[in-house]
Amino acid sequence: MRSRTVTAPFPIDVARTLAPLRRGGGDPTMRTAPGEVWRASRTPEGPVTAHFVAATDGIRVEAWGEGAEWLLERAPGWCGALDDDSDFDPPAGPIRDLWRRHRAVRIPRTERIVESLVPVILEQKVTGAEARRAYRRVAAALAEPAPGPAGLSLPPDPERLAELPYFAFHPFGVERRRAELIRAVCAKAGWIDAGAALPLAQARARLEAFAGIGPWTVAEVSRLALGDADAVSVGDFHLPHLVSWVLAHEPRGTDARMLELLEPYRPHRGRVLRLLLASGIRPPAFGPRMAARAIDRF
Repeated sequence: MRSRTVTAPFPIDVARTLAPLRRGGGDPTMRTAPGEVWRASRTPEGPVTAHFVAATDGIRVEAWGEGAEWLLERAPGWCGALDDDSDFDPPAGPIRDLWRRHRAVRIPRTERIVESLVPVILEQKVTGAEARRAYRRVAAALAEPAPGPAGLSLPPDPERLAELPYFAFHPFGVERRRAELIRAVCAKAGWIDAGAALPLAQARARLEAFAGIGPWTVAEVSRLALGDADAVSVGDFHLPHLVSWVLAHEPRGTDARMLELLEPYRPHRGRVLRLLLASGIRPPAFGPRMAARAIDRF
């Protein structure tokens, strides 16, 4: 086991900062508690389990496995300590209030692009419950024990996912379109992940090169893996309503209206979305919900 302490000039709630990496309570790759996160990952140097825990002098990070040094070197990014908010000064109003209350929720930078991309693809055009169930099934089917004492499993191996035929995803509840996209990106995992060392626009362009990856998917991945504080998830089922409700007191919104309302916050539009999601605010609920499907039963 190796360790280091990460410090920052602002407070960090590491559990809430890294919470978007967790795909539901049954995610075998991650466990959280207030002020504490256990996370398994695959790095270019090998598998790792990291333990992030709040301490009096910062965030204590412990790591086990062949990828320990790689992760510890990048631990400030994972914790959100590299998240630059120096020019974020929202005017008086709801966002300023949320920023005051939730400033410790940061934008992380894990550099594990494909590791975030696979579960995000599983979230395309389905309900959250469907996506979380599919990810649990994939992770269980390809389970490999992670190093360290936490008893976690490693995220699914991209090489093994690339080798699966599309119909092998059917029992996981994943139809051919998403299965083929996962296979395609995993076949190019090394090239995609190498984008983390490139300027943000170039890293995003590598994702956009794949048919089936659009603005929503790019934004969701960029906000987790690349530290993109301006990433806007255009095409989301819920976010336009949330943004319109909080910023304009309009119970329903569109992507166009969301972009209009977020424009004054550029280049921190993704930060505003993260604050809204962290707040627990919900717009008025009416109208039909997205119907869940049981693809594995067809």
